[in-house]
Amino acid sequence: MKEYIEAMGILCPKAIYRNLSPAQLIEHALEREEGKLSKTGALVIDTGKYTGRSPNDRFIVDTPNVHDLVDWGKVNVPISREKADGIYEKMCAYMQNREIFIVDGYVGADSEYALPIRVVCENAASALFATQAFVRPDREQLDAFEPKFTVLCTPGFKCIPERDGVNSEAAIILDFEKNRVTIACSKYSGEIKKGMFSVMNFLMPQRGVFPMHCSANIGNDGDTALFFGLSGTGKTTLSADPNRWLIGDDEHGWSDNGVFNFEGGCYAKCINLSRENEPEIWDAIRFGTLVENVIMDEDTRTLDFADSSITENTRAAYPVEYIPNCVIPGKGNQPKTVIFLTADAFGVLPPISKLTEDMAKYHFVSGYTSKLAGTERGIKEPQATFSTCFGAPFLPMHPSIYAEMLGKKIDENGANVFLINTGWTGGPYGVGSRMKIKYTRAMVTAALEGKLNDVEYELHPIFNVLVPKTCPEVPDEVLNPREVWADKDAYDAQARELARMFVNNFKKYTNMPESIINAGPKAE
Repeated sequence: MKEYIEAMGILCPKAIYRNLSPAQLIEHALEREEGKLSKTGALVIDTGKYTGRSPNDRFIVDTPNVHDLVDWGKVNVPISREKADGIYEKMCAYMQNREIFIVDGYVGADSEYALPIRVVCENAASALFATQAFVRPDREQLDAFEPKFTVLCTPGFKCIPERDGVNSEAAIILDFEKNRVTIACSKYSGEIKKGMFSVMNFLMPQRGVFPMHCSANIGNDGDTALFFGLSGTGKTTLSADPNRWLIGDDEHGWSDNGVFNFEGGCYAKCINLSRENEPEIWDAIRFGTLVENVIMDEDTRTLDFADSSITENTRAAYPVEYIPNCVIPGKGNQPKTVIFLTADAFGVLPPISKLTEDMAKYHFVSGYTSKLAGTERGIKEPQATFSTCFGAPFLPMHPSIYAEMLGKKIDENGANVFLINTGWTGGPYGVGSRMKIKYTRAMVTAALEGKLNDVEYELHPIFNVLVPKTCPEVPDEVLNPREVWADKDAYDAQARELARMFVNNFKKYTNMPESIINAGPKAE
């Protein structure tokens, strides 16, 4: 271990702590005043200035061996080898004569594709997060452990933009040549998690594995389902089905072996968390859990999940086994059902539709949902939001690569793909009403149980998707969004407007095959 630290450039650490237990890490964090203990035993920390990911501070080292593989642009911003190495060397120098916390673990629950990583942290709290977030090795694996990728996390080190060639004091740098991720200045744990997710999104396609930003669950008969969706679409709610088993809630790979969780834990949003609505997450916030930016009463040590005075993006990190109906290890069979979730606040998308392979590629690449009036300052009416492949900030390669992999997996396994709108019906937000959750659950159940395989479908004239004429436990009129609008002309106008948004957004994907482009909505 000492030799490895010296090879990294950290020559004189004060102390090295490797793979401590959560109890030991919490003890160190409390001694160092990195956080406080809640009534339930969770470690509560304040991440300071950075309470979420910092996308403008993310870079990829531009080297000849990766240059032609990366989709350079606003998401994937290049940094030179010289600048990246300079920052790394300064971070290593910063760590001299400090305590170092090391976590060895795996990204990936399938041993055939698992990536062994070493997370080197300045803070015990960061090490606690890594311990809970990644797949934990057993004693035998730990004794023979050799990392293939390293994460160096130093929240106390601040970059100097003019000197270091970055945009601020923070820098998150992915280096696919030297197999490392460096995280400077930010204490937000999501940078560790999403840094390694970005790495997997680069490495896994080269091994024939389709990386996915989705949740996954499995039925008692072994039937696996995937749920893609942006924030607010119901991904966590609908995949956390008491009648099914949770494989994972956020990041997965789809290989020839089936589906496997990239993670060993969950990183759940906590804002307005209640035992009544999300009992599994509520009960998971106990000893060993890391809680970020939630206000705690100093006297009672109880957490106020409704208080967003620090941030709306409050979080809790805990091992997946804290969820009662989880699958250990996090693996499932080849998926037979793939569900894309959207919350259409314009109220015009069908509540459920079936997608052909090319339709599925189109909507996967589009990654549509809508922001609501009042959710962000300045938003007065619903706004269309598109996030490539339901995970644009984490995709180093061109979207067409991921779309082709999706199509190949669907074709090889005969999976059915559905687009489910959990948003509005009967009119836009403010006029219509949110789709009843009992109808949405009934549609999901029907899709999972194959009850929509033999029903009659009709092609939507604007959105170019296949709409079922009937679905168990859902009134037929609910399935056709136009029929539940009082003003049919207003529906047509709004539907065509949303279709134009789809078309205009898709124009930026210049390398897409015509078959995928033609599978999208028709604006005219």
